[in-house]
Amino acid sequence: MSAADIHHATFVIERQLRIAPIRAFRFWADRDLKERWTACHPDWRVLEATFDFRAGGSEAKRWRTPDGREQTFTAHYLDIAEPDRIVYAFEMSFGGERVSASLATVALRPAEGQTRMTYTEQIAYFGSREALDARIAGTGEGFERLVEVVAAA
Repeated sequence: MSAADIHHATFVIERQLRIAPIRAFRFWADRDLKERWTACHPDWRVLEATFDFRAGGSEAKRWRTPDGREQTFTAHYLDIAEPDRIVYAFEMSFGGERVSASLATVALRPAEGQTRMTYTEQIAYFGSREALDARIAGTGEGFERLVEVVAAA
């Protein structure tokens, strides 16, 4: 890989959640609630999963795709201030190769009895610009699932 294969970006995604910040925080902090909105590939088999949501803790997941390749997500929680903020660093790999490394901040702010969630990610993406754009779009789709799960809860 050359330096030309690395794309850097900072992107922000905002969503309105129809619950108070303390309840919205639980959708990040509770393993089962988080799984309800992050499980986006029902045909991928979970091979390994850990979840230690605390400052200094980590979260990791490893899947096998239908074509036999593995995808991994590994996060380290750097700062957690309930119910206001979550800061974590994470990397994603696919087929044994690192795809990206990121720093993410989740801010949960009260907004007229609801929560304004602001997600900011600084990413180093190791691949094409088009793949990075798809990754950013996928992140937005994940937060749409969060909005739907919160509304149904």
